Amino acid sequence: MSACRVAQVTAPGRSFEIVEREVPRPGPGHVRVAVDACGICHSDAVFVDAVLPGVRFPLVPGHEIAGRIEELGEGTQSRGWQVGDRVAVGWFGGSCGHCTACRQGDFIVCANLKVPGWSYDGGFAEVMIAPVDALARIPDGLAATDAGPMACAGVTMYNGLRRSSGRPGELVAVLGIGGLGHLGVRYAVAMGFETVAIARGAAKADFAKQLGAHHYIDSTADTPVADALQALGGAKVVMATAGSSDAIAATVDGLSHRGELVVIGATLEPMDISPVQLLMQGRVVRGHPSGTAQDVQETMAFSALHGIRPMAEIMPLDQADEAYRKMLSGAARFRMVLTPG
Repeated sequence: MSACRVAQVTAPGRSFEIVEREVPRPGPGHVRVAVDACGICHSDAVFVDAVLPGVRFPLVPGHEIAGRIEELGEGTQSRGWQVGDRVAVGWFGGSCGHCTACRQGDFIVCANLKVPGWSYDGGFAEVMIAPVDALARIPDGLAATDAGPMACAGVTMYNGLRRSSGRPGELVAVLGIGGLGHLGVRYAVAMGFETVAIARGAAKADFAKQLGAHHYIDSTADTPVADALQALGGAKVVMATAGSSDAIAATVDGLSHRGELVVIGATLEPMDISPVQLLMQGRVVRGHPSGTAQDVQETMAFSALHGIRPMAEIMPLDQADEAYRKMLSGAARFRMVLTPG
């Protein structure tokens, strides 16, 4: 193959166009991946719209990549990779290895973190180049269209839950049951938490129960979310996936003593939380940034073991713009995934 197709945008906010490019060769420490599937994440919009600094155009986004190693760069075979290996590449697209966070082994908060679609061309393509430290091995039995979303949405929820202060049997709430939250509910149940799903409208109660939630809270009901959580005994952990500062802040008083609010939903709006809400009960608020390639690999293994799969709509790469717009509109149920065919 001398040429490959990519879906690119040429300027901030523009529509996607399909173009052909020369097939890239991997340099030292890199591999070329034949992309079998790539999920569309809401955070792709911060690159497409150039919200973050350093975005270069034309831009090929995509950081929920699943595929097969097609060519090895120098030095990669000695690290255990072979042509044909099935791999996933997520938000964690490599680290610098020399900043303070990396030297402490905390690679996901690397000061020079590489993110596909920001630091280098992402997975809205037939092939892409990735550094070897970004690769997660896909387990047998997990389809590429399932593995792709696990590399960002899946690992974010799985890792956030297992690194939280919650313990099996304790009350854990998931705010929002969309692209992130529907996986979060399933992971929470599989980990043994008494699981609460929080979403807008009574109509979502049945879906929450289908996911395995033990309780459902309608955030639009007359009873405030915090009161509803306290009526259940107070949440040890709230996993806030909703991209709404008001909705996130409304859960704080629903935390138990020493409860933890884990913020995952991205928004630029400030949260209205007072120090007193935190001080008197020893509550904690923290952000949670995805996970490394090893975390992605463990997420996929856990998902395969427990039969957890993302709910996704699959569309061909040629329809990347339509699929992206559907994700932005909120009409997707619940992830959009592109495939080359």
